[in-house]
Amino acid sequence: MSENTEIAKQVKRRRTFAIISHPDAGKTTLTEKLLLFSGAIQIAGSVKARKAARHATSDWMEIEKQRGISVASSVMQMEYRDCVINLLDTPGHQDFSEDTYRVLTAVDAALMVIDAANGVEPQTRRLLQVCRARGTPILTFVNKMDREVQDPMSVMDEIERELGMAVVPFTWPVGMGKLFHGVYDRREERMRVFSPGEDKAGGDDEILAGLDNAEATKRFGAEFTQAQDELELLEGASPEFNREEFLAGRQTPMFFGSAINNFGVQEVLDALVDLAPAPADRPAMQRVVHPDEKKFSGVVFKIQANMDPAHRDRIAFLRVASGEFTRGMKLKVVRSGKEIRPNTVVSFMSQRRELLDTAFAGDIIGIPNHGVLQLGDTLTEGEALQFTGLPFFAPEMFRAVEVADPLRSKQLRAGLTQLGEEGAIQVFRPIAGSLLLLGAVGQLQFEVVAHRLEHEYGVKARILQSNFNLARWVTCDDANELKKFMDANAHRVALDAVDAPTLLVDHSATLRAVEQQWPKIKFHALREHAGLVFQAKM
Repeated sequence: MSENTEIAKQVKRRRTFAIISHPDAGKTTLTEKLLLFSGAIQIAGSVKARKAARHATSDWMEIEKQRGISVASSVMQMEYRDCVINLLDTPGHQDFSEDTYRVLTAVDAALMVIDAANGVEPQTRRLLQVCRARGTPILTFVNKMDREVQDPMSVMDEIERELGMAVVPFTWPVGMGKLFHGVYDRREERMRVFSPGEDKAGGDDEILAGLDNAEATKRFGAEFTQAQDELELLEGASPEFNREEFLAGRQTPMFFGSAINNFGVQEVLDALVDLAPAPADRPAMQRVVHPDEKKFSGVVFKIQANMDPAHRDRIAFLRVASGEFTRGMKLKVVRSGKEIRPNTVVSFMSQRRELLDTAFAGDIIGIPNHGVLQLGDTLTEGEALQFTGLPFFAPEMFRAVEVADPLRSKQLRAGLTQLGEEGAIQVFRPIAGSLLLLGAVGQLQFEVVAHRLEHEYGVKARILQSNFNLARWVTCDDANELKKFMDANAHRVALDAVDAPTLLVDHSATLRAVEQQWPKIKFHALREHAGLVFQAKM
């Protein structure tokens, strides 16, 4: 078998997807259960702290354990049915949506989790807009069917209406709440009977064949009869599954279940293998890159500091776009021209990591990083390629930050530099003035940064109010005009983590006045990596 044929074979085995949802829909729980069903872990919540406290495998950061929410995306790899599945769990909280948007640039499909009681919630809409803009295929899991929830037909109608997608139910619930009896698999024409239990792994669920099953009618009465009627209605009303429509992000297969009880998860895992696409072509500025090319290329979509606090490490998460990665191979960082030979590259099971020898297109690998790699960096075997599309949004909230102990100013700057590099917060250095400024989408980001500075860097920081409420990156075709602008506005211009000049103002009226005063300057609400700036739609 030739090398390219082997690469093509490996690429076909890959499935790389993100789990997205509104907070508290059960996303991290579902992540756990997918790992459980694939055999990657034996007990849900199985990463045990020394004190035997059980926390979700994918929520490793101390503040996540305290608050019970995900504030950082995490990466897990597992094998199932001869497929290599790269699963990315994303923060549900809207204050960390920028991290989620960047993760969505690294996946080939998304699994959307919806709380059956609450239906489509605001964060779900926002994330879906990003997926739709990228044409990302989406599978839908309607969770918590064992609780008091909306009627499944209503949930289905709401998804179609709110998200503008055709819904194709692959499974359908038999009853709900206290009368939830199971789900009927429309493809397999059989019912999986519900039984609660957090640590069971699916293989022992009772199965009843056929929709005209007399035993099911006798045992589950009115709920089964209603499900029969609804399924009959769906046969005429819902469209047939169309793979092209699904791959274009216009149609979503829908599944029902209860993640906390490991129920309905098996069908979702099988659908991910059967339906989600293998890695596809990825456009770079110079050309389209094919996943089965011989030469390696990849893009850094996330940097995480202090995954191992004992070693003060920083890991660059890289999505392999083409070819085969082998440990110790010579790679070029296209932005800087630097060469690296990564020898301690890792794959992940949340915070557990294993040394990696090889990886193929679709895989997510972790490269230990000491400031050499930045978000959006392209790595190749020498070719000058630049993948685009990694977004940085203009912050909507600003705070000044100062150190409580002046002797620890150096540690504060080092900590903020690293947190800025990983995209946890945007850090701005004003041209005039000594106080660093933090920019965020939401208040929780400031709280997390203060917590991490104290617990990971040993720095108590004071987060102070700021007069700024709006930011725009500035560019100009005329370098002299840009310098004149920056000199004239030195009191409100700052540099971000990659030294991109940014105008900071108190409100939109000020911004409009500055725009009129400086017609040659371009003002951007969105920045892409490597100085590629595009005007965001306002």
